[in-house]
This record gives sequence, structure tokens and C-alpha cells, in this order.
Amino acid sequence: MATKYALIGAAGYIAPRHLKAMKETGGSLAVAFDINDSVGVMDSHFPEAAFFTEFERFEAHVDALNRAGQGPDYVGVCSPNYLHKAHMGFALRSGADAICEKPLVLDVSDLDDLAALEMATGQRINSILQLRLHPAIINLRDRIAAGPKDKVYDVDLGYFTSRGAWYHASWKGFEQKSGGIATNIGVHFFDMLSFVFGSIRENIVHHRGIDSAAGYLEFAQARVRWVLSINRDHLPTHTPTGQSTHRSITVEGEEIEFSGGFTDLHTASYQNVLDGNGYGLDVVRPSIEVVSRIRNASLEPSRGERHPDIFKVLK
Repeated sequence: MATKYALIGAAGYIAPRHLKAMKETGGSLAVAFDINDSVGVMDSHFPEAAFFTEFERFEAHVDALNRAGQGPDYVGVCSPNYLHKAHMGFALRSGADAICEKPLVLDVSDLDDLAALEMATGQRINSILQLRLHPAIINLRDRIAAGPKDKVYDVDLGYFTSRGAWYHASWKGFEQKSGGIATNIGVHFFDMLSFVFGSIRENIVHHRGIDSAAGYLEFAQARVRWVLSINRDHLPTHTPTGQSTHRSITVEGEEIEFSGGFTDLHTASYQNVLDGNGYGLDVVRPSIEVVSRIRNASLEPSRGERHPDIFKVLK
């Protein structure tokens, strides 16, 4: 029997990847919700799925499905970051597991609340951490694991992705809703770094603004200088002409190429969950601790090494 899904946030940027993953893993979408009704993409995957723009009607429909013994097995959560906790709570209380986009939550205390709800309901939360399934990242992790256990690698992470004025007017531009740049954009990189280099040892914040952030992290086997920005004016001078995004991760000066291979990672993530290997709350906790500290810590611009591209960000 096909796995049954509900989807929250069907009109969002990332929703098509979830719809594709549901379809390609043999599932069926029973019902979807979004406050916006630009959801024509559903026709390409599940044209018969019910759709609601009022959460109360969506909730009533899920309740009716449950009473008929046809409720969803999983609820995909693609809503704005600050709503993730509430929507995962709805999923668990409805008798379904959750598959949620990153960042799973904004604060560490939210993880404790969700862990208690998992215990109370017997349901499970799974986070999309697709970089852990990227072949280049897996290869890097295996290389580090096969190397000297006491070696600490020098790593530079720079991610510049231009965003227009719309970004600051949307929920993403409000820290209390998105968590800020480091949370909204950086969390999956920080998770990837812990996946490859082990537990976090130190977290120093050099810069924190509405359009950029930078700092220094130490992991068990890495010293990481990092900088993130959504400001086009911050693009490094060595960015190719006409390119609006610059992404670079170097390990001991060697560029790690992982820009390709993203197309099917959500499908792989869903299959991972179906196979019983989803990434739960304990796996997510280290990266949420990192971004929570970045959001709240005092700035220490003179401590730790600074990423070489930070100087353009600070101008």
C-alpha cells in the first residue's frame, strides 16, 4: 500500500522537491495546505489531492481521514521556519510522523519540547539534511575518517547568494521568523561540517547583520573560517562576471566541489526516512546549538581567524 502524505507549505520554494520525492518513492498525497493558492505544481504530481488555504479546514480534513482509517502516515512540513515547531506538533498529534525542512526549529529548547511530544505520541520527527546524502560530502567524510585521528584541518566556508529587496520584506527578513542569515541559510552547512569533522568545540561570532554573518568554528577535526551573505555588493572580486552566487568550501586549500548532484537529494532523503534511517532530533541538535549561539552571542571580532572575504562584508 502506498505511503500516504499530507503537506504543509505547498506553495513554497522547496515544496516541489517534496512533491517530487513523495511521487518518486511511490507515495500518494492526500491533502495539502498553504495560505497562498499558487500551487499549480501539484497538478504535475498529485492532481487529485485536496487543498486548503485555511488551516482549520485542512485540520478538519486530516481528522476526517483519520476517522475513516485513511489518515496520512507522514506530514511534510515546508512552512516558514518559525512555524515548523507548531506544524510538526500538529503532525504528531494527528498520528503521523513529520518530515520537516531545515532549520527544524529556531531554538534548542524547542527540540526538548518536541522530544517530549514524540514520547507522548509515539510518533517521530525527521529532518531534511540533504547534504549528508551528497556523494561529494560523503566522500569527504570518508577521507577524513580514514586519515589521522588527531589531525585538525583548516577549512574555509564562503557562501554568497544575492537576494533582492523582496527577501527583507518577506518572513525571511525578520529574525524572529527566520532565525537570521546564519540560521536560514547557514544551518545546513554547519550540520554538514559536524557530520564530516565531529563535535563542535568553539563558536566565535565576528559579524552579525541583517544581510550577512561571519565567524570562526572549531570542530573535533577542523578549524573553520566562515562568512555568509545575501548582499550582491558582498560578492568576492574573484566571482565570475554575471554570476550572482559564489559558494566555496576548501579543506587544506583544496576546493570541495558539491554544486551539482542536488536534484534528487530530497528523494533520497524521503527514501532514507521510509527505510527507517531518518535524521531525528538528536542529529539536528548540534547545528541548532551552533546557530542559536551565533544569533545570541556577543561579537568577538578579534578572536579566532577571520575568513579572507569578510573584509568586503565589513566595508
